[in-house]
Amino acid sequence: MADSNEMTINLVVLGRTQTGKSAAGNSLLGSWDFESRRSPSSVTTGCSLGRSCRISGIIRRNGRELALRVRVLDTPSYPHSGLSKEEVRDTVRSALAHHFGEEGLHLALLVLRADVPLCSDEGDHTIHFIQELLGPTWKDFTAVLLTHADKAEEGGFSEEAYIRSASSTLLSLLSSVQHKYIFLDNQKSIIKEERAIVLRKVLNFIRQNNYQVLLLKHSKE
Repeated sequence: MADSNEMTINLVVLGRTQTGKSAAGNSLLGSWDFESRRSPSSVTTGCSLGRSCRISGIIRRNGRELALRVRVLDTPSYPHSGLSKEEVRDTVRSALAHHFGEEGLHLALLVLRADVPLCSDEGDHTIHFIQELLGPTWKDFTAVLLTHADKAEEGGFSEEAYIRSASSTLLSLLSSVQHKYIFLDNQKSIIKEERAIVLRKVLNFIRQNNYQVLLLKHSKE
């Protein structure tokens, strides 16, 4: 916390190319800090930290309202069209330690497209990558952010119906992270009310983990 009337949460967005990872980061911040566009290759090549303005009306603790500040670390995708796994891993590790090394990380958001099935090999690679980044307690500090929920809705799926019809790989992943998941409607994500809903869910996950943070140090490798 910066002061007794304010709370800062530290988040990192992780995911594959073209999942809407950087756009999700912008939605959380309520700004356009991160470059986000359609491309035949990976757009994000380095890590970048975005900071929100003070946000009111989102969180109350001990009977009083606190102002909220959100810090989001955008990261290169994995797999990446121009970087090796090791390059992505080392870049993200270094940035996590640099930006959140003292205050700690509250939550990692694994960004997946709701309109694209998660297959077994992809799920295994993703989980292994997050384990390498965050360590053995990764499940406590990871939630799944399902982007393009509007596309799934266009296909006739409510959130409940989507989960019932999801692949066994996705259901296993959601079970691993204690069913911490959020649907993000890309058509509404920049709307203030929609952003508030998403942030309240993020804060609820952080609250469920007793406001613990994951302390990250520079790798000695």
